[in-house]
Amino acid sequence: MPLGLLGYKVGMTQVYDEAGRIAPVTVLQIGPCPVLQVRSQDRDGYDAVQLGFQDKARRKATRAERGHVSDQLESKRRRARQAAGVTPPPKANTEPQRHVREFRLEAPAAHAVGKVLTVAEVFAGVTAVDVIGTTKGRGFTGVIKRHNFGGLRHSHGVKKGSRQRGSIASNASNRGSGRPKKGIRMAGRYGAERVTVLNLDVVRIDAEKNLVLVRGAVPGPNGGLVMIRPTNRRG
Repeated sequence: MPLGLLGYKVGMTQVYDEAGRIAPVTVLQIGPCPVLQVRSQDRDGYDAVQLGFQDKARRKATRAERGHVSDQLESKRRRARQAAGVTPPPKANTEPQRHVREFRLEAPAAHAVGKVLTVAEVFAGVTAVDVIGTTKGRGFTGVIKRHNFGGLRHSHGVKKGSRQRGSIASNASNRGSGRPKKGIRMAGRYGAERVTVLNLDVVRIDAEKNLVLVRGAVPGPNGGLVMIRPTNRRG
């Protein structure tokens, strides 16, 4: 996975490209993201970079959240480890972060802890990206809304069954077991799932305002957290 950034979805709009063609785009407010931790093969067994996004008020942050980003927080465990000669990992010395995510890498990270990454640095020359978001949660829904079923007929004899799914099991399809098949589509919780949209074209980047405009739709509501990274779907 290539290194990406965190941000949130602003909304959708339309812009014109250099050829005068209109393009439906999603506006993403991305970064800046400080590097909180750097994972390595020697210490953690894998290479990754842990990023934060959006400062969190210290009065609302837990002690663990404050200690994760600051080396000024004293504790009994910290004093004991220092007395034993254990060198603590470097800290970013930033404000507590509201969102913390990791990006796994195929090679050791080239960024040090505390460095602040921006759109202009990470996405310079990038033409296509992958966007990861959480879809809108729609609660417990029926099969028509969840699976696009057509429902039953509105003809004579069908009483209040226009939105039902119909039969669940049959001897013919289950070889005489009488039980429904595994994975049969039924009513249930719909949405609130992590979804990755691959290979979206980057229409425009505003480095001053930390905005990235990508062609097409992005999962999640306006204001929802997203992860964006350069795609590996293009050569």
